[in-house]
Amino acid sequence: MTPRWRSFVAVGDSFTEGLWDPYDSDLDDLAGWADRLAATLSRRRVAAGEDPLSYANLAIRGRRLARIVDEQLPHALAMTPDLISLVGGGIDILRLDADPDRLASILEEAVVATRASGADVLLATCMDTRGAGALLGSTRQRMAVYSAHIWTIARRHDCFVLDQWGLTALADPRMWAEDRIHLSGEGHHRLCQAALVGLGLEPDDPDWHEPLPTAETARRVDRIREHGLWLRRDVAPWVGRGLRGRSTGDDRSAKRPRLVAVVPDGALVKTER
Repeated sequence: MTPRWRSFVAVGDSFTEGLWDPYDSDLDDLAGWADRLAATLSRRRVAAGEDPLSYANLAIRGRRLARIVDEQLPHALAMTPDLISLVGGGIDILRLDADPDRLASILEEAVVATRASGADVLLATCMDTRGAGALLGSTRQRMAVYSAHIWTIARRHDCFVLDQWGLTALADPRMWAEDRIHLSGEGHHRLCQAALVGLGLEPDDPDWHEPLPTAETARRVDRIREHGLWLRRDVAPWVGRGLRGRSTGDDRSAKRPRLVAVVPDGALVKTER
């Protein structure tokens, strides 16, 4: 099936920006599930004799849902794209005082505005944090409530959904970067495939939902050492920034702030500059 969308804008936080995808070392190359999705949609359009997809990615790491809606969404709507991925709230949910009902209200208002513009909307559920350790595991109830709201919002307003919660392969640590919060390259690949399925398209990878082959279990002493390193390297700085009201995205701007064509170029797909 040839993708019907001619233009796609992604808004959100580090999840959509593509943080820690291996391609992210050079932002001239594609990085993250949304960029990979744009590449796939454009390839399929070009193969069918259609114009390449135009794409922008306004996502910035560290952005909470209200800022995504207030700052990024108006710019996205001004571009009048056919498809907008509206994914946010994950950072909010990590906070102990998070209110998933309030987040859902913010999200639904944004969806209503987006659908009124004529654009299709791609939402994404949270991941299931069961077995993800004490820090993320403690958020599971909030994640579940917010994800239930997302499915309801999608039904009410005829949106597409990228189902992270149902992608059990994400329970594998190899799907995640060293910080255990952001996806690895393999994780972004799986999410791109899940997004294609959520949009009603065939995946490129028929095994996208299958678990990876069983890995050798690390020794207990090595696991303890790695956990301590993670606490010092990733958790402590994150807590410190939160206490200071700071985030890693405070001084950053969108990496792809305008719609440009995504054109096939050998093995890679790049955006025209």
